[in-house]
Amino acid sequence: MGAAPGAPVVAPTEQDAVLRCRPERRNAGEFDRRILAAARALFAERSVAAVSMHQIALAAGVGQGTLYRRYANKGELCLDLLGDNGQQLQTETMRFLTDTAGACSARERLDGVLTRLIDFEEANGQLLSAIVEASCGGRRDLQYRNPLVQWLHCTIAGLLEQAVTQRELPALDVTFTADAILSALAVDLYLFQRQERGFSPQRILQGVRRIYIDGLTAQSAAPAAPDH
Repeated sequence: MGAAPGAPVVAPTEQDAVLRCRPERRNAGEFDRRILAAARALFAERSVAAVSMHQIALAAGVGQGTLYRRYANKGELCLDLLGDNGQQLQTETMRFLTDTAGACSARERLDGVLTRLIDFEEANGQLLSAIVEASCGGRRDLQYRNPLVQWLHCTIAGLLEQAVTQRELPALDVTFTADAILSALAVDLYLFQRQERGFSPQRILQGVRRIYIDGLTAQSAAPAAPDH
């Protein structure tokens, strides 16, 4: 099952912060700066999916060999563009959970975590999608083994476990429910709902909230069915 009842949510470590800028790139050389600036401009103009590595090399004024020596694929390049945002998500989430410990219900704290995750995907969705595509390829299950996703799963499962222990939610399989929440917010689905269905970030958040917070709460509050 999930985390032990009342167990604290594990703080992120340096190893967990996989979506931060790669250390060897922090002191990027001139080529790196030109490549990243060109990629950022092209992505903003055309979208991440519509831009090729060849187009990035041309815009940056570097040879393709130079580009590929620095970035083996578009996913690595997007990882650098994403910068410290993944680490920031973890840090801000942990600060929120620390500040609200004992002051808010586990359900309210879970809602705060989901709100921050939606904001993160809204700001970084295309980059995240490219990173998943480059790192997973045909093995889409690998995205669920990503340390950031595992950290989110641990955080969400821990809050669900606390909510069950405190009788805010009915007894449930917290591991499965945390998987289901993260699947509902997978970046590819998020981008499809935003771009194809025209959903707003708030609508997506409200949908997840209705099913996994309000819906479970209503189930908990419902009177028991009479015995026959």
